[in-house]
Amino acid sequence: MAHAYTPGLRVTERALIRKERRLPMKGTVVVQKGDPVKAETVVARTELPGNVQPIKAASILGVHQQDLREFMLKKEGDATGKDEIIATSKSFFGLFKSHCRSPVQGKIESISEVTGQVIIREPPIPVEVDAYIDGIVSQVMPQEGVVVETEGAFLQGIFGVGGETVGLVEVVVRRPDEELTEAHIKPEHQGKVLIGGSVVRIPAIQRAIQVGARALVAGGLDDQDLRALLGYDLGVAITGHEAIGCSVVVTEGFGKMTMAHRTFDLLSAHQGMKASVNGATQIRAGVMRPEIVIPFADRKVAAGAGEVASEGLRVGSPIRAIRMPHFGRLGTVVELPPELQLLETEAKVRVLKVRFEEGDEAVLPRANVEMIES
Repeated sequence: MAHAYTPGLRVTERALIRKERRLPMKGTVVVQKGDPVKAETVVARTELPGNVQPIKAASILGVHQQDLREFMLKKEGDATGKDEIIATSKSFFGLFKSHCRSPVQGKIESISEVTGQVIIREPPIPVEVDAYIDGIVSQVMPQEGVVVETEGAFLQGIFGVGGETVGLVEVVVRRPDEELTEAHIKPEHQGKVLIGGSVVRIPAIQRAIQVGARALVAGGLDDQDLRALLGYDLGVAITGHEAIGCSVVVTEGFGKMTMAHRTFDLLSAHQGMKASVNGATQIRAGVMRPEIVIPFADRKVAAGAGEVASEGLRVGSPIRAIRMPHFGRLGTVVELPPELQLLETEAKVRVLKVRFEEGDEAVLPRANVEMIES
């Protein structure tokens, strides 16, 4: 049987999902292997060094830098409050005084007799990493983080913005080709992951942010709405750090595009269930897709279990066209010719024959499709 590999988009009813939760620097892991955790459970924490604030103390006091220590009221390691006097000098027979105050709360880190500067380190910044998904801690990396495993539905999108969030799934449209508008979004949708249909536009996104929805999932998004939402052109970059108040995941592409029936039906089947959503996307090397994870309440993660590797593109595989003129259309592979075929561009490439959902067929270069993995 013909067999080929091609980029895949996962939309599966049940999968073993592993998520590595790692600190940005060494710290403390607060859970143990085998512990059940909720998405909101803190699994590791650390403290980032605070910012440093240099002060030109010798210049402020009007003294020579080599004499700075004589005028200091604080020494290295001493704590100081905001606007607290840390050094003082007298002039004109003691009639006038000059004071040097700390601009921030922190600790004196260094006093330089070469530059005349005092360095103050602000308090450390606490950092906590949560589990992101409901599951079981399957691995502990001492001082670094953990791996959390769960079984559940797993769906990947094409593009997203906004970071990790958690909420209950709420389908707010009746059909996968129905536009998600602001009229669909109600105050009771606070804290929910809202599932739309063909497209979501800026008024609906703003309404979702206003009511406190956690995430929006729809088939398409217009690029001008994305620009209006972010306030700038995104370009080629990693998304996921946008502080917009609501993560947005697009399952099909840009523009008005009917959400795949399979995706819509899968999300609809999990109405009211808890979902973890991450809009982070990277479209360069090391592709990262936005995702929706819906853990099952009856999850039973077997020790040492692994994810099933993709078998690649085969006859019968569901695919999506990712280039014009069939961009965004869904279909099924009906033939995988092994020989190279000549295109109008005079390039020789491997192709496949696809039967689209509408019933028509076409021959496409394999590079122009992506597989929807189950």
